[in-house]
Amino acid sequence: MSDTLFRPKSVAVIGASAKELHIGNRVIRNLLDFGFKGDIYPINPKAEEICGVKAYKSIADVPADHIDVAHLVIPAKAVPQAVEDCGKKGVRNIIINSGGFKEIGPEGEAIEKDFLERAKKYGIRIFGPNCQGIINTDPEIRAYCNFTFTKPDPGHISITALSGGVAEVIHQAFSQMGVGTRIYASNGNACDITIPEIVRYLGNDDGTRVIVLYVEGLRDAAAFKAVAKEVAAKKPILAMKAGRTEVGAKAASSHTGGLARVDIATELIFKKAGILSFHDEAALCQAAAAFASQPVPKGKRVGMITNTGGPAVIATDVLVEAGLEIPPLSAKAVQTLKEKVYPEASVSNPTDLLATGTAAHYRAAMDVMMAEENIDCLYIAFVTPFFVDTDSIAKEIVAVSQQKKKPVICNLMTDPRQWTRTVKILKDGGVPCFAFPGEAARATAAMVRYSELRSRNIGEPSVFNDVDRVKAEVILQKAKAAGKSFLSATDVYEILSAYRISVADWRMTQTPEDAEKAAVEIGFPVVIKADSESVLHKSDMGGVAVNLTNGAMVRSAAEGMKKKLNTPDLKFFIQKYMPGGKEVIMGAKAEPGVGHLIMFGLGGIYVEVLKDVVFNLTPVTKFEAEEMLSSIKAAPLLKGVRGEKGADQAKLVETLQRLSQLVSDLPMIREMDLNPVMAYSDGVFAVDARIGI
Repeated sequence: MSDTLFRPKSVAVIGASAKELHIGNRVIRNLLDFGFKGDIYPINPKAEEICGVKAYKSIADVPADHIDVAHLVIPAKAVPQAVEDCGKKGVRNIIINSGGFKEIGPEGEAIEKDFLERAKKYGIRIFGPNCQGIINTDPEIRAYCNFTFTKPDPGHISITALSGGVAEVIHQAFSQMGVGTRIYASNGNACDITIPEIVRYLGNDDGTRVIVLYVEGLRDAAAFKAVAKEVAAKKPILAMKAGRTEVGAKAASSHTGGLARVDIATELIFKKAGILSFHDEAALCQAAAAFASQPVPKGKRVGMITNTGGPAVIATDVLVEAGLEIPPLSAKAVQTLKEKVYPEASVSNPTDLLATGTAAHYRAAMDVMMAEENIDCLYIAFVTPFFVDTDSIAKEIVAVSQQKKKPVICNLMTDPRQWTRTVKILKDGGVPCFAFPGEAARATAAMVRYSELRSRNIGEPSVFNDVDRVKAEVILQKAKAAGKSFLSATDVYEILSAYRISVADWRMTQTPEDAEKAAVEIGFPVVIKADSESVLHKSDMGGVAVNLTNGAMVRSAAEGMKKKLNTPDLKFFIQKYMPGGKEVIMGAKAEPGVGHLIMFGLGGIYVEVLKDVVFNLTPVTKFEAEEMLSSIKAAPLLKGVRGEKGADQAKLVETLQRLSQLVSDLPMIREMDLNPVMAYSDGVFAVDARIGI
């Protein structure tokens, strides 16, 4: 993607109009009003001038040798010829504002294919179609190649989104906050220039300090993840995905498929790439405002300074709930503060300077916090009383913030209509200010979250060389050739054994008599399970009997299942009964373009009720597997409580990694459940499993 799209020196508008309410008029007007530094060429066969700018009958009549950007604001059917004309003129980039292409069906798709072939022939890049366009606030460029209405101040936040509506909501929010932006790019149908390309460009743009991203899906998840990981290591990417409440897993027959929210893969891609994910656009904008002017914190320890008690308490609750810490000050810091603030002030963390605290008191407290090794970021709660010089306090806050040693976030409680100068000092000084303590605290927490994501070293995935991949592949190919969608229990357990995933001792039998013999070989007590392609959830259909302690019980249970289930392919799966362990679930679900989701959580019959599960994307490293174990609510149970022995954590971690390798090696697996997996203090055993292909 060429630099000329976002830094054009010339812009033509094909379909420019003298009608005030026409998009072809608004694009010209926006370029003029925003102070575009380059040349503007309205194209209209009937007009002499538009918005006071000389118009041309065709793109061929423009006197320039080439044009950096051409807007097409014309009917879809006219676009292919317009692209051809642009190619002959040497146009480098085309923004297609019009709609009526692939999004409307086969006719529009044919038109889109036509203009794309012509663009490729001439080396033209297409932005859109059905899009708003781009904005660049750089004082040297001032490009408003867009038909929207927000006129942003220059800043360091860049925005990219497929949806123009959401992008403009976010853009307008920054404007209302008084926060400047850098580059705005809403690329609509994205038939050519993609979100990953834009993200890479913004990653290399020195004026962009933070990237705000909105997606409704990822067309090429692998490409996006690769680019985003590269960029997020350099600067924060804050992202939001739509469609979290869409019912996308209704047809899933496995626990893993049913428990995976429709958007979980995108969120996990965000996490793998080091992107901060948000579910609320206001929180996203507030965090971006903090990143735009503040350094990334080195840790999660917060120093708090306030001149009013209650808001600091609210902020403390939010910070602690988000996993941040409010550490005590050192003895040296306490002594320094006692010498420099009012005797009545609370000298600790938080430090309460009282409503009468002066600029000198604020500066002393901030200098102490900045010097403290166990403080990573500074949170200031600042109410503006009539009886102190709030302007001088604001100047000291700005002076400390501009040192860029640690991030400074301010909860500014004021009436901006009266304290206009105080507000302006803080805004012009680049101090992110929020009206509510919770907002300021959440912005602080977001900065810490990014710091932790960026510093995570998840390591490389383990490769187990003791597995028999060929054996497992042969089993799957035979099942596929037989037209099966779910594997038999025999095939499932053979595949698990091939990957050294421990299972309880088992036998497959054809008759109740053979079931009794197998139970004797295994050793009592045993479990008997019905095995049939038509019996999915065995326990719900009377296809499971547990803790059978003698042969007669086994034969009786098998005969009962045969009579009740009455299915011709019924077999009997006999397995060692293993009570007393912690029941967990592990599973996998294929995600096109990104591999498999891996699930871990509390297992057994309550899994769908409690839904205490976490997900990750393959490949899962040892660090990530350990993180999964510690992330569920029931994590303390796995470690052992009230004298109970804990689960074999090392074996659980290894099993998750083996499961990750299994589905990575065997992409034919569509979904997979190991539920329950019995976890003991000295071993882990899968006692029920299903594989769908």
